[in-house]
Amino acid sequence: MWHDNETTVDYVNFRLVAKACAELIRETGEEPISVGISGGWGMGKSSLVRMVASELASDQAADSKSSKLNGQKYIVITFNPWLYQGFEDARTALLQTVGDAVLKQAEQDEKLLDKANSLVKRINLLRLAQLGGEVAATILTGVPVGLIGKVVDTGSEAWRSQSVQDGVSAAREIPGATKGLLNEAEPTSLPKEIQSFRDALENLLEELDITLVVFVDDLDRCLPKTAISTLEAIRLLLFLRRSAFVIAADDVFIRGAVRVHFAGTGLDDDIVTSYFDKLIQVPLRVPRLGPNETKAYTALLFLERAYRNDQLDSESFDIAKEKVEARLRETWTGKSVDLTFLESLVPKENTDLVGLMGLAERLAPLLFSASSVQANPRLVKRFLNTVFLRKVLARPQNIDVDIQVLSKWHLLERCDETIANAIAEKVSATNEGKVEILREAEEAAKDPESELPKLFGDKAFTREWLTLEPLLGDMDLRPILHLSRDSTIRDFGADDLDKAGKALRDSLISARTSNEALRQQIQQAGEVQSGLAMARAWEAKRYSRSWQKHEEVLMLIEVCRIHSSVGPRAAALISQAPVAHLAPGLVSALTECAWAKEVLEKWVKDGETPAPVKRAITNAREQ
Repeated sequence: MWHDNETTVDYVNFRLVAKACAELIRETGEEPISVGISGGWGMGKSSLVRMVASELASDQAADSKSSKLNGQKYIVITFNPWLYQGFEDARTALLQTVGDAVLKQAEQDEKLLDKANSLVKRINLLRLAQLGGEVAATILTGVPVGLIGKVVDTGSEAWRSQSVQDGVSAAREIPGATKGLLNEAEPTSLPKEIQSFRDALENLLEELDITLVVFVDDLDRCLPKTAISTLEAIRLLLFLRRSAFVIAADDVFIRGAVRVHFAGTGLDDDIVTSYFDKLIQVPLRVPRLGPNETKAYTALLFLERAYRNDQLDSESFDIAKEKVEARLRETWTGKSVDLTFLESLVPKENTDLVGLMGLAERLAPLLFSASSVQANPRLVKRFLNTVFLRKVLARPQNIDVDIQVLSKWHLLERCDETIANAIAEKVSATNEGKVEILREAEEAAKDPESELPKLFGDKAFTREWLTLEPLLGDMDLRPILHLSRDSTIRDFGADDLDKAGKALRDSLISARTSNEALRQQIQQAGEVQSGLAMARAWEAKRYSRSWQKHEEVLMLIEVCRIHSSVGPRAAALISQAPVAHLAPGLVSALTECAWAKEVLEKWVKDGETPAPVKRAITNAREQ
């Protein structure tokens, strides 16, 4: 299996970007710089941050260690505000992390150690000062001041923080600080304290002859309040001489957090965007994987797994990585990551790995183009984790299924669940698990001009999937569906629908209007078979249901009209409706159905039910 944590192992040529970012930081000398690494979830922001940190810190750990590179000395800090969410104010945590790192660096010089300790005290004083005069006074004196309930509650909560306790000690040690916190006529000047803190930190970095490099990661995992709190702390430290910030966040998320933070102030989009932009001097987007990178990435994941399982020696694996890195640097010249290249990465006698290289070559274009994956590295890993997990689950169940078959099926599940479920509905014990319409579609897809069966539509992805080897039309799909029960329940065993029930199920699926022939078919099928057929037909239409049209509940109405005992089952089915999506046309069809009465009453009371739907139900009752 592949973990989806950040990594410094480079499979997609991110190292070049990391080197360029590190070089920008080195070239600034003593001037401040801020770099923003943006990109969506799973695109590799955290991995890129770690690679930049490793470039600066060489082989040393990136957390609070220093290194001497190109004549410059760095303190490299990695801060993750998500870890502090709910436990401590992220702003305080960041300042404290910086203070602790500088303090450790100053330990060897007694004079500088005193200055570093003074800096930490200033951080704690800032923490106390931001609570406000009444709360600070209550904490310092032990006597409730102001609105007693509010102050005592806030002070009690604040006192649990070690930094607040340290702030109290600092306030009592720094001349005039206690008086400033308690005296409303001459209160502590927070802007003045902030500037003093900035000056003290800048001077200390100068005397230590080091550059402070702070990597802020996982900002877009935080709640808006934590994200903004962290950005405010960053603002306190930004643009100091001998400082560099590398901030990884999805800029779309940051804009959303800013909107939440300033809700009600009428901020327009330009101001929301500029909030983050003002913090960032150098914007850097994580490169999106192209077709060549997607093939290379998928192939290297296969090779990594083979290496971990002792199916490939370390030397061969390292050589493969070097070859891939070299090829990706040359793709702009027209050299591609094709099947011949991928097969050159593995020993020819290892047929399993050769087969996996072929699978990577075939899968990658669809993983790149499919809207539900779009070559997102994390999603690619999760896709492959699911496939190989199913392979592991197959062994103890004596199911012999090829990894390539599992991959093709899961690709359809992932990218077009509607078609996957429609195919699954047609798999049964009576046809030995084979689906004739799938075989017909695979045959038709070979000709770009031919029309696919209606079930498959005519999307480019579907055509590519149908032609993807291996073809599944002549295969028994029951083992594959059995292994995919983590996705949805598959019922392809002894079908409890008899011939009449199956015919009714198909009629209910296709019915658009009420008619006498359908009613006779329901009558002839009987109560039990009609109820089963209704439930199967309802499930078959699950992914195409919009909850908007009268015809979508026709099958329930018609069966319950003939067999009233089926009403509770029908009510259970419609009770699953996403009420926000309901339309008057659908509910109007249900207002005369006694079995739907309780569900309609729930919809009227539900706050998410659209107003027109509520009016339609109310009007129907009054008539």
